[in-house]
Amino acid sequence: MTWLQNCIKPTKKNRGFYVKMRILHKGRQSEKSLFFKYYKWVLWFSFTLYFLTSFLISNKPIPLSKTPVSGSKSSRVLFESANKTSHKSKRKNPASFKDLKIYIYELPSEYNEDWLSNKRCSNHLFASEVAIHRALMNTYDLRTFDPYEADFFFVPVYVSCNFSTVNGFPAIGHARSLIYSAIQHISANYPFWNRSLGSDHIFVASHDFGACFHTMEDRAIDDGIPEFLKNSIILQTFGVNYKHPCQDVENVLIPPYIPPESIRKTLEKAPLTGNRDIMVFFRGKMEVHPKNISGKFYSKRVRTEIWRRYNGDRRFYLQRHRFAGYQSEIVRSVFCLCPLGWAPWSPRLVESVALGCVPVIIADGIRLPFPSAVKWPEISLTVAERDVGKLGRILEHVAMTNLSTIQRNLWNPAVPRALLFHDHMQEGDATWHVLDSLYQKLNRSKRRSKVSSQ
Repeated sequence: MTWLQNCIKPTKKNRGFYVKMRILHKGRQSEKSLFFKYYKWVLWFSFTLYFLTSFLISNKPIPLSKTPVSGSKSSRVLFESANKTSHKSKRKNPASFKDLKIYIYELPSEYNEDWLSNKRCSNHLFASEVAIHRALMNTYDLRTFDPYEADFFFVPVYVSCNFSTVNGFPAIGHARSLIYSAIQHISANYPFWNRSLGSDHIFVASHDFGACFHTMEDRAIDDGIPEFLKNSIILQTFGVNYKHPCQDVENVLIPPYIPPESIRKTLEKAPLTGNRDIMVFFRGKMEVHPKNISGKFYSKRVRTEIWRRYNGDRRFYLQRHRFAGYQSEIVRSVFCLCPLGWAPWSPRLVESVALGCVPVIIADGIRLPFPSAVKWPEISLTVAERDVGKLGRILEHVAMTNLSTIQRNLWNPAVPRALLFHDHMQEGDATWHVLDSLYQKLNRSKRRSKVSSQ
């Protein structure tokens, strides 16, 4: 019995009231049960709708072209898992590469895979030959397994992984014979090299003087580009804006290789727009007596002049010895010197750009990669070799005038992306720009010329 029933006991006087209350109470009970009946259905429907929409949202296929892919093991596992579980996860060709097809020769392992037993092979400054091969292998719609529908033929030969036991540097004396052997193999087993005399075949020459395959310029010029490569397309790091025998071949200028993972890790510790307490930075070989045993002057004496003039200058942080964590110094610096070595190009160009330090290029006549994507005059400074003595004044002037504009241009994420290679190509990265350059050379495609002639 309820509290109300205890308070109002039925008597003769209040019996009518009691009956009335009982009737009202019963009526409300039926209203309540009706309400709860519909309320339970509404609640059930709401929860069903909620869980259904949550499931659909969380299980929507992720477009891989928009998924950042790093070189870390965990993200690679995720990437491969996504490709195994979803047939929709294949990247689509960018519109600019419509119908472009590349065939990758499957060469015996002594031409490429065997060299990877040394981990340095895929990480050092010449490793773009490995990085481009990997990226093309993973560029699904562009790669064809039918050589008869290919526009270009990629020949994956790693010639930069034979490291000297004396100084640890890549020794490329075997490069010509190894590449020639690979050409003999493909010409004996496939008809495509002989069909075009190699004009639609692509090689990587990521060395000091490209396909001349020598670290000393005079020797490289004397040797020249091998006859068996002169009809082909060379992806090379060497380039100058004047006539030179080592670029006297159809070529695409590419950046030197810097592992994108190393850049990512550095920027996790020190953000791009963080404090920069070093005004001018350079770490590298600066010889007091620059004459090499061959009688040649290293860096045309430019680095020696930098050391002589600015060692001890509080504005300049100059170091002559190696340091594994030198990227942490770059990300703290405003200006990073990029003087020539034996060749005009340097990996410091890529590292400086990727870590937000204004590159100061000291290499007369150098030609820089992907100028349509990287507006070099807007993100860097160029100082003539003869003007090294004026470096201090030049950089002080820039710091007081247009430094903030240069940094704003430099810190645009599209700029470093264009200079970095990834195992899985990203739109706008270095491999993407290589393909864009190749697309401009489709007149060399035998398949296209055959179709147009019909």
